[in-house]
Amino acid sequence: MIFQINFQYFDIWDAVESGLYYAIVGFYFLIFAFFLLMRFRTSKKLYWFYFSILFLFLAAGRVFFIVYYFYAPELRGTMSDIELVDLMMMLYRLATFSTWMGIACLMGVFGTLILPPLTENENSETGLKKFLRQKNIKLTLKIVLIVIPIIIGILALTLSDELLMDPDLKAVYGYPIDLLTIFGYPTGRFVLNFILLPLMVLIIPILFVYLAKKTFGVLRRSYALNAIGFFIYFSGRISQGLLETFGFPHVRAILPPLLILLSLLIIVIANNYEQLR
Repeated sequence: MIFQINFQYFDIWDAVESGLYYAIVGFYFLIFAFFLLMRFRTSKKLYWFYFSILFLFLAAGRVFFIVYYFYAPELRGTMSDIELVDLMMMLYRLATFSTWMGIACLMGVFGTLILPPLTENENSETGLKKFLRQKNIKLTLKIVLIVIPIIIGILALTLSDELLMDPDLKAVYGYPIDLLTIFGYPTGRFVLNFILLPLMVLIIPILFVYLAKKTFGVLRRSYALNAIGFFIYFSGRISQGLLETFGFPHVRAILPPLLILLSLLIIVIANNYEQLR
């Protein structure tokens, strides 16, 4: 139905922005296939499995966001405004859930890196370090790290519209709802996007920086490039919201997706060392 109607709100900048995000989705799928088939299949390491599934969830989330931002508004007039807003909120919830499933994979990567298998040099450790190195404790901590973002993703699916709805949807479509806000921003979105999300995602590039300082040679280059790639990726995600808030639609249409594409290229290069299989 979307492709059988004349576009009402889809302008040239929307076409440019959506086209760049189509490229990003395609890149996500390529990276997913590469890490799954070329890394995990040959090494059987969970690190590569988490890394591959991460990009599958990011691709799914981005597809839902593309429909939410660019195509769902074009359905106005084919259904009631209330039905359209309900559809858009469902798309937003699915996109947010997919994003948090991707973060769960990131936490799997994090747990694998900070809780590696026990080595002979660590057998002599005592106290808290020895306690954290125990096999059962390691497994429990890794599971907890993954379960936390999964729970947050489920909450994003179940929280009420009063906590999650974009105020612009209420204003444009006249949706009969009283939003619960913090600083004029929906409370649920504020907690998810400005508190929980930064806490979860910033530890990944910081961890790679730490590992780069502790290692040498190929591993150092890989960790350093991963840190740079993830810093640029999250900068692109953050800049999208900031540019939208401060009213730079033309820059928003180009800069954030280009930053994300650059970050993906760097991440692929960082993990394309044969010695790391």
